Amino acid sequence: MTRDNKFGFAPLETKSVKPRARAVGPMGAAVRDAAESLTESTEAKVEQRRQNADDAKAFRAAADEGRVLERVALGDVHTDDLPRDRLELDAVAQSDEMEELKSSIMARGQKEPVELYRGDDGRLQLKKGWRRFTALRQLFAETGDDAYAGIIARIAKADDNRLTRYIDMVEENVVREDLTFAEMAQVAITAAGDAQVEEGSADVLVGRLYGALHKMKKSYIRSFVTLLEALGDDLSWPKAVPRNLGVDAARALKSGQGDVVDLRTRLSVAATPDAQNAVLADFAAGAVVAAKSAPKAPKQKFEFHVGQTKVTARQGECRIVSKQDYASIPKAQLQRAIRAFEDALKEEGSPSIKSL
Repeated sequence: MTRDNKFGFAPLETKSVKPRARAVGPMGAAVRDAAESLTESTEAKVEQRRQNADDAKAFRAAADEGRVLERVALGDVHTDDLPRDRLELDAVAQSDEMEELKSSIMARGQKEPVELYRGDDGRLQLKKGWRRFTALRQLFAETGDDAYAGIIARIAKADDNRLTRYIDMVEENVVREDLTFAEMAQVAITAAGDAQVEEGSADVLVGRLYGALHKMKKSYIRSFVTLLEALGDDLSWPKAVPRNLGVDAARALKSGQGDVVDLRTRLSVAATPDAQNAVLADFAAGAVVAAKSAPKAPKQKFEFHVGQTKVTARQGECRIVSKQDYASIPKAQLQRAIRAFEDALKEEGSPSIKSL
């Protein structure tokens, strides 16, 4: 039984009504697609701008650190600021090795970049890669081909100092063992004479320029520094001097046993590298003979005992150590003993201290 309400009729029976599915119309779909596309496009542009900013920052950092390669016109590259690490540059430029390098560049292109830096006047100066630069310059002169009119280069950052440039110049040739000991010595001598390098003598600079080499190799370089500094231009073919001969000749020069003036005179008239090396060998051998025949210098210090007393003798000093309490001896008595000691040393034919 249903219960009537106050209006006299029963409650209406209701049925659950499912919501009507409403399909998106053509216009709505187009608007929605346009909105989604705009959102995706905006996000993509934001991401692209962020990536571009990161790339630009990375590129600037790489450029500042000298890691960016550029093609530079040969005419914009200069070689007059930093002395080269090779002797006899004209001979190297005309060598068979240079022709081989030119053939390689013609066949495969320039595979290794050179390194440049900006000098104080703003011009680009060559730091590393003299052989590659020379090969390309010769190819361009011989062929006129624009393919050889430029060089792939890395431009070093501007805050490197003068000594760093010397080190960078020789680094790859030293690793490749492409420099002779004479050439390495000449770099040290040149750097020592450079007003912008404050590290000191050529001997000291050998340790800075060639710090990665074994100490024995640095010792050889220092021997050639001695040789080049002592003989100068009279040594016409320094690259032709073998390592051991250079070391022997430098040792002879340091000993002071040979006649350096005579040596330089004989070297100045030597007509060939072999004749030059023969003169050096004679000088080194003569110095060895002179050293063996020279009287030995007295020892700088020696010690001996007289009974329980120990005596140490050296230049300007004679030290006496014993159990005797010398402070308890009257001063006048000590003075008499010292005078007697000095008088005994002055007597002609008296025994020396060493023979006591």
